[in-house]
Amino acid sequence: MSRISDAFAKEKAFIPFITGGDPDIETSYELIKAMAKQGADVIEIGIPFSDPIAEGPVIQEADLRALSAGTTTDALFDMVTRLRKEIDTPLIFMTYMNPIYVYGTERFMKRCSEVGIDGVIVPDVPFEEKAELSGACKQYGVDLISMIAPTSKERIERIAKEAEGFIYCVSSLGVTGVRSEITTDIGAMVQHVKAVTDTPVAVGFGISTPEQAKKMAALSDGAIVGSAIVKLVAKYGKDAVPYVADYVKSMKDAVLQA
Repeated sequence: MSRISDAFAKEKAFIPFITGGDPDIETSYELIKAMAKQGADVIEIGIPFSDPIAEGPVIQEADLRALSAGTTTDALFDMVTRLRKEIDTPLIFMTYMNPIYVYGTERFMKRCSEVGIDGVIVPDVPFEEKAELSGACKQYGVDLISMIAPTSKERIERIAKEAEGFIYCVSSLGVTGVRSEITTDIGAMVQHVKAVTDTPVAVGFGISTPEQAKKMAALSDGAIVGSAIVKLVAKYGKDAVPYVADYVKSMKDAVLQA
């Protein structure tokens, strides 16, 4: 079992996301430590990218802030090296194929393994093309996290059978962002997955309130939240740590009630 699988073994998981380097590396470092302390089970770190096609305006703006602050992939690897002396919470990079390709796929995965990154999520690499990454991921013991969406339909079983770490269940069509309600039949999607694999399923895209997190965790193995946290960082900047810590605690508490 990977460290990610272990995180789901005990209880329902809460998985927060931040954009690495927003507003700067040092604040990201403190945010991740605070989220781990408040019970985050797995933490997603976005590698800022100039063309993040799966992201809505909140995370797009965070990417621009991070890039403007001079954030690089190497700076994030160095940050994770420091974090690993403080926390053992599973850490995942969420990125796109371009930054990995530019860095060098094998070099990127090797570095992930060296610093203690447990998995990667790459939204613009479809299941049918994952061989571009899966070989290097396997070689260096990095989980390649699969995503399923309401449109995956008959592909769900194929994706689920080969999934590692956990399966990211996309709750809504479109890009990331806070939504007032989630109308997809998540329960049916999760049941479809569970029929073919024991790999945990966590639901993301659009979750922002404790009520939504509790509802989604009740239907699955955990809830993923990004834009709502990134909004707090946008609002409070370098002073965001206590606000994000309180929010993560409230969401973790809600997930545990599911």
